[in-house]
Order: sequence, then structure tokens, then C-alpha cells
Amino acid sequence: QVQLVESGGGSVQAGGSLRLSCALSGFTYSNYYSMAWFRQAPGKEREGVVSIDSDGSTSVADFVKGRFTISQDNAKNTLYLQMNSLQPDDTAMYYCAAAVDLPLWFEVFVPSRYEYWGQGTQVTVSS
Repeated sequence: QVQLVESGGGSVQAGGSLRLSCALSGFTYSNYYSMAWFRQAPGKEREGVVSIDSDGSTSVADFVKGRFTISQDNAKNTLYLQMNSLQPDDTAMYYCAAAVDLPLWFEVFVPSRYEYWGQGTQVTVSS
């Protein structure tokens, strides 16, 4: 059974940093897979933030470009999201997700494209 467990969320002031982690278990790293971070603020739709594919290529949403970075440690089965220069608009529940194949470029931030999801970790940024 595949499980994704996020951690590292919390409350920070604007301009601060957080590092989120997503521990994966039961997930088989096949030749083709994709992992991503999504977020959802109250009253808003879930939106893609960053993704990384099995070939190491990444996609970054424009609204976090230059501030957020995705990385993975396959030996530790862990996905990371480094978030710098946080702003109040970054306040949301953050979710990690995994897909067992490679989404097409226009699908990387489509939630339904990912089969496995964590429960989320809350990030709150105060001004």
C-alpha cells in the first residue's frame, strides 16, 4: 500500500523559510514516475506548485518561481519542498502527490493525474 506523509509545515512571518518533507512508503520507483507538491487555500481550488519527474526534470509554477525548490532523496524515499521568501499568499495546506507514469507537460499540475496523495501539512505565513 502506497503512503505519503507530509511534515514540516508551520507558522512563519513573511520573508521566512520552511522545508517540507514527504515520506513515501510502498511506492515503486519504476522507470517513469512523477512527484509533485500541490497546495490548497480555503475557498480556492487545489493548485500545482512544483513537480519532478523520473528523468529529473522539474516544473515550477510562475507564482513560486525563484522561491520554491523541489528535490528528492530516493535512498530515503523522501520528497522535499524548500520554500524561501514566503508571503501571506503562500498560506495553504500543502500536499505531496505521486504518479506512476509521466504526465504530459500540460498535465503536470492537474491533480487528477496523480494517483497517490498525502494528508497535507499546513503552512501559515503572517505579514
